[in-house]
Amino acid sequence: MIHPSTFLSRALLADAIFSGVAAVALTAGAGALAPFLNLPEVLLRETGLFLIAYTALVGWLATRSTLMKALVLFVIIGNAAWTLGSIALLFSGAVSPNLLGQVFIVAQAIATGVFAELQYIGLRKSGGVIAA
Repeated sequence: MIHPSTFLSRALLADAIFSGVAAVALTAGAGALAPFLNLPEVLLRETGLFLIAYTALVGWLATRSTLMKALVLFVIIGNAAWTLGSIALLFSGAVSPNLLGQVFIVAQAIATGVFAELQYIGLRKSGGVIAA
């Protein structure tokens, strides 16, 4: 267990807010966004549904006065993997987004990568290990 730095708590909260907005937009608006981005509606909707659970986890973490370091590392690694997976999706040929869809995928990949970096910095600034 660690005492999260204010920086880490804010980075987690920002991630939760960003992810929550994306969750609502993708879940509720998948049908409207799919033709606009030339991405599969099911991909957008399932991504939004995943982000609902992710938002709940990261939002909860942002409000804790003590955290399991391993759980924070899990979020950071997950964000880094999401970034790499998003870029890999573009090159995989599994989807054929139009230019706006490509910009959408790259923009959210960059944002997610930034959150991973900010959370890592915040973790390094956090208080030492405490007994459970």
